[in-house]
Amino acid sequence: MALLSSAQRCALKGRAAAFQPCAPALAGRGRRALAVRAAADDAFASYKPTVAALFPGQGAQSVGMAKDLVSVPAAKELFDKAADILGYDLYKLCVEGPKDKLDSTAISQPAIYVASLAAVEKLRATEGQAAIDSIDVAAGLSLGEYTALAFAGAMSFEDGLRLVALRGASMQAAADAQPSSMVSVIGLDSAKVAELCKAATAEAGEDKPVKIANFLCPGNYAVSGSKEGCDAVEKLGKSFGARMTVRLAVAGAFHTEYMSPAVGKLREALAATTISTPRIPVVSNVDAAPHSDPEVIKDILSRQVTSPVLWENTVKILMEKGMTKSYEIGPGKVIAGIVKRIDKAHNIINITA
Repeated sequence: MALLSSAQRCALKGRAAAFQPCAPALAGRGRRALAVRAAADDAFASYKPTVAALFPGQGAQSVGMAKDLVSVPAAKELFDKAADILGYDLYKLCVEGPKDKLDSTAISQPAIYVASLAAVEKLRATEGQAAIDSIDVAAGLSLGEYTALAFAGAMSFEDGLRLVALRGASMQAAADAQPSSMVSVIGLDSAKVAELCKAATAEAGEDKPVKIANFLCPGNYAVSGSKEGCDAVEKLGKSFGARMTVRLAVAGAFHTEYMSPAVGKLREALAATTISTPRIPVVSNVDAAPHSDPEVIKDILSRQVTSPVLWENTVKILMEKGMTKSYEIGPGKVIAGIVKRIDKAHNIINITA
């Protein structure tokens, strides 16, 4: 039987405790079902990446992005489709703003998704299909995981856009319902940031927690939580040795339980969406592993909203497994900066939107 991930082992342990009195026959069926599911999700267990497509997440947007992409017919077609699906001119918002509207979670997520896939068409047009075919693994930072899955053929462009539009709107609504925030902590390792979060939570109150939400790269971690908790992080940062703390311009505490209200509608939408086994591995933010079972992918995407982003782990694992080259595809150059912090010598090429 295929080895199970730690998450699967935890789930199995929980089920075993809950169903202790069950008859042996029922337990046997449960074990067989688990074995079938584990095998279905094991297609990429031995993947050996060489060239990666890495897609940005929320925060990469800027007014003026995608301006030149529509010179590529296939890229323009994506923006035309997006306008039909969303009911507004997404391209115009990308190019002209206004900034506050483009920066809103409900708009920025579909904007980055479409602009990133349009940048794929730019790569295809400038370097040829061979460049696309050379990519044998994909990953995306938070929202970018949806882009990576669409790139890998796990979902259609249209379905992916509908999902990220719903995801963005639901996360915005969750943020509006309960004030929360995020802070970037620079200059500390992850263990020290965890200590800082514990101290900040103690100061703000246990009912107003703050925790690491984005494990980006050594010395750069984003924490999420209550506004009071984030205030305490900023206040205590220097005493813990942080070089600086920066309050992030986001709607709320992404990748924590503060986003729980966004999960229900997203889970329902995922259940109704056709998802296939990706043609190449797509590494998840939740556990830094690729998944091949469509049902597992749906579950991972619904949990991703409230789970920490394991981006540092993802990049390190890809490098350890043999990745020698990557493309950052989409708005901005945030991912390239993160990757270079992990390995200065890594060959990463920006295909900007």
